[in-house]
Amino acid sequence: MNSPRRLKWQYPVIAVVAAGAVGFGLMHASASPATSGAAAKKKPGATELIKSDPPPTLFTDAQVAGLAKQQAAQKHTADALFAKWKAAHGSTRDDKAFSAWAAQQVPAPPNKADRTAELHQVQQLAKTRTAAGKKAATWLETHGKGDIWKLYAHDQRELLPKEQGSVEKAELKTALKLAKAITEKVAARDKQPAPYVLDPSLRPDKHLTAGQKGPYSYPSRHAAKAAAAVTLLGDWSPHRAEDYKAMAAQVVYSRLYMAGHVPSDLTAGTLVGDLVGDYFRNAAATSAASK
Repeated sequence: MNSPRRLKWQYPVIAVVAAGAVGFGLMHASASPATSGAAAKKKPGATELIKSDPPPTLFTDAQVAGLAKQQAAQKHTADALFAKWKAAHGSTRDDKAFSAWAAQQVPAPPNKADRTAELHQVQQLAKTRTAAGKKAATWLETHGKGDIWKLYAHDQRELLPKEQGSVEKAELKTALKLAKAITEKVAARDKQPAPYVLDPSLRPDKHLTAGQKGPYSYPSRHAAKAAAAVTLLGDWSPHRAEDYKAMAAQVVYSRLYMAGHVPSDLTAGTLVGDLVGDYFRNAAATSAASK
């Protein structure tokens, strides 16, 4: 059974999807043939993607709590590290330089013995999988890189002046892109195979080839994007900050549940995302103060 909190934070996504479905239906019915043809070629947005694939029942608070606590601890580390960047660079935006710096702040992955222990943890968790859990994890894996966060931003923009909403949309998109770039830089450097690469039985659906080394999972891109989005969305809508954190916990746990990552992948990804969030928060605060 869903806990009250779970219903609370699932609702915003479902509510926006429902609203989007109504709006989409009305527009589709009144569109001209030419407009419909053009729309058919346009890449669907987050609202349409989640409208066509609504969220199932997700994980319980108890399931995600332990990992969520580990992720929260990364925020303190990220804040302390970012203070060094800020001392050297102030509020100046230099995405290329920041990306290189942030990648250097990610610690080396665990040694072989520790990573083997983490793999064992993932293998044990895999034995507890249920059909409902797989469904939840698959949905979170599919939409957790961007759709969920863009949908939350869309929800916020409905209550904002058009210009401000457009600025926030662009900023979130840039932050997610930067988080992705940093994780890919570190992954290419450290070359840590995903758990299901080390043990193909964890994800038979991946159809790996003999001798395959990648994809590399340290650090987690899902975790990085979630952490960055939580900071931005929480700053823009503080009264819903706990909702965003709860959804991030779901996304991160899903990656462990379906053997996409081991815990250290997730904490490293969260560190990246927290640094990106601090970077954008710092620039935004300075910009607001100058107006």
